[in-house]
Amino acid sequence: MATMQKSRSYRGPALFSHGFRPFFLFGAIYAGAIVPLWMAVFVGDVSLPTAFASRDWHVHEMLFGYVGAVIAGFLLTAVPNWTGRLPIQGGPLAALFGAWLAGRLAATFSGIIGWQLALAIDAAFLLSLVAAAAREIIAGRKWGNLKVVGIVSLLAATNIAFHIEAHFNGVADYSARAGVALVVTLVCVIGGRIVPSFTRNWLSSQKPGRLPVPFNRFDAATIIVGACAMGAWAAVPSGRAVAGALGIAGVLHVIRLVRWAGHRTISDRLVLILHVAYAFVPAGFFLAALSSLKRDGIKFDSLNF
Repeated sequence: MATMQKSRSYRGPALFSHGFRPFFLFGAIYAGAIVPLWMAVFVGDVSLPTAFASRDWHVHEMLFGYVGAVIAGFLLTAVPNWTGRLPIQGGPLAALFGAWLAGRLAATFSGIIGWQLALAIDAAFLLSLVAAAAREIIAGRKWGNLKVVGIVSLLAATNIAFHIEAHFNGVADYSARAGVALVVTLVCVIGGRIVPSFTRNWLSSQKPGRLPVPFNRFDAATIIVGACAMGAWAAVPSGRAVAGALGIAGVLHVIRLVRWAGHRTISDRLVLILHVAYAFVPAGFFLAALSSLKRDGIKFDSLNF
């Protein structure tokens, strides 16, 4: 109650009253803006002053720009609920948002300012987010939630590796795949909380029937198998062994999704859409498995999923 009262006493700009407001809003705006820009770059109509190869700039900004903003908005909103502590708002939140915005400019103009400076500016955002979230979780003694911060920490390290790999190798294939793998793992962890929880809450008010299966060893095993399969894919994106591991992970995630009783939520689209969204996780595993196979004369791994 005291935390809620302190939050309500905030008198600064509404944009910086809650973490989701600047990051969800401008993350969505940014994603909508850079897609047509990327299309112009792809066809050769526009040339960006970036040190990245054109494809790498697009991959980097979707992974660490747009997705980074979404992760920040989620974490800065969820952590106060986990810990009961006052949310980060006002000046500190504005500083985090400024770090995110500076990173977007640095990545785009890295060809002018130099890749080392661009790396330092861009890396500051995710590292600051990790530090802020970890401080709150440790202060609130909610140790179990540190695993989420741990995944984001690995994503921050992958962002740094992306800049280094792009500079020395010309392209950032390994870091790009590692970034995708970490984001999907984070979706599996967080989705495993949100989807069955929201579904259970809604179904409890409906007629009796099957409810989502609570998180258990099967869920933990599914996440671990998926993470290991994506780790192998990030290192070696082709081959039957990797394709098989990805396929098994896809099947396990289909079973996990079925266990959440999504078929009973058809009458409530707000709940149903959570299940539809999570269905893209196993779909992604199956597509990645296909990309690891070479058949009918088509090199699927060249698609760089």
